[in-house]
Amino acid sequence: MRAKASSLHSSDATTGAAARTFSIGGQQLAAPRAAPGLHLVATPIGNLADITLRALETLAGVDVIACEDTRITRRLTERYAITAELALYHEHNAAQARPKILERLAQGAAIALVSDAGTPLISDPGFKLVREVCAAGHAVIAVPGPSSVLTALSVAALPTDRFFFEGFLPAKERARRARLNELAKVDSTLVMFESGNRVKDTLRDLAAIMAGRDAAICRELTKLHEDVTRAPVAELAAGADALETRGEFVLVIGPPADDAGVMDEHSLNDLLRAQLARGSVKDAVAHAVELSGRPRREVYARALELAKTIGDGDGED
Repeated sequence: MRAKASSLHSSDATTGAAARTFSIGGQQLAAPRAAPGLHLVATPIGNLADITLRALETLAGVDVIACEDTRITRRLTERYAITAELALYHEHNAAQARPKILERLAQGAAIALVSDAGTPLISDPGFKLVREVCAAGHAVIAVPGPSSVLTALSVAALPTDRFFFEGFLPAKERARRARLNELAKVDSTLVMFESGNRVKDTLRDLAAIMAGRDAAICRELTKLHEDVTRAPVAELAAGADALETRGEFVLVIGPPADDAGVMDEHSLNDLLRAQLARGSVKDAVAHAVELSGRPRREVYARALELAKTIGDGDGED
């Protein structure tokens, strides 16, 4: 059975005419009508078997499922024989779709909001909708489940007592490196998303700015070709050219070490080499002094030594 695409103006969904059922392993189960309100339903990030029983019951019991891409959500609804109607809600139509959703909620509808994968609103549209639904006095119900952020944290073998979720970094190099310089000061594990076509550049920028930290590259989590590579940032960047870039990436960067106020000599050398390959001794020294915690005179002397080994004999001018 196929979940039908609909307009949020449709009145059929509130009548309960469609069967509220879902199927697991060929067994059809009845679902009660979901309570009126907006249900934020987490969906699998890859393996469709990761859906929760509560999520299935909710998706089968709502009047309409608002989703980013009906083709992607339909794979899930068809897998579990859910016939609830699908309606588009994404960043390009959100301004037009929100009033329709609010109107339906005012009529007593139960609406589920899903993203293409994972927990709604996490680097996906939905914040403004939730804010307006709350302001209108309607219920907002969370149906928790899969999250690529938490999945990556759990397998990265890095500290999890505190973490900072960045989402996607800026696409342009200058803005990305500026943001990474700011993130380098955050005293916690960092979690960020990256696309396959930019992951190599991001790893090289990370090596230039956070060379001494441990990290993990998590690719295609929960999917058939899942791969997790754990190593120091500089090592991951050195192997970037051989990296398989197809798929979706979560990068997890460990926190600075307890003695990170003063960068060790090996990390300082890696940082200076990376900076010297990109620019002048002056710029490399200024950057390294800011991040290393070492005296400027020491950093400058080391930069001059390294510049000679890579054929850059320019002084600070």
